[in-house]
Amino acid sequence: MLRRLMIGAALVGTLFTAAGVHAEQFVSVGDYEIHYSAVNSSFLTPEVAQANNLQRSANRGLVNVSVRERQDDGSTRPVNASVQGHVSGLTGAQESLSFRTVHDGDATYHLAPFTLRDDENMRFELSVRYDRNAAPEPVNFIQRFYIDR
Repeated sequence: MLRRLMIGAALVGTLFTAAGVHAEQFVSVGDYEIHYSAVNSSFLTPEVAQANNLQRSANRGLVNVSVRERQDDGSTRPVNASVQGHVSGLTGAQESLSFRTVHDGDATYHLAPFTLRDDENMRFELSVRYDRNAAPEPVNFIQRFYIDR
């Protein structure tokens, strides 16, 4: 159990550290924060990738989405969400994103792998449903990736 928690903490740290300046990307909607990042999967350590059944590759990326609800005391709590979307490059060819949910202690992540396009702006168009009584929230961003050869 301790090993799983350490690996989970490593996943969080790796995703947000690898994302660099993108680590604090989020949108606020009412009492909710939708955090998102996209990184090259080669930034993941082999242990983190194996523990979370993720493929490490120079030409594969990973989108991470988490939803947090702000509490009255200023803290936040994780919220389950349904995330759908796609990514496209300059050519307009779309790749559907298949998200899966990872629960790690007090955190919940929605992860989806995708194919990187070298030195190209990639447009992510996501739909995040965190409240079944509300319409999904669109989350869109553009990010450029470089493939280490």
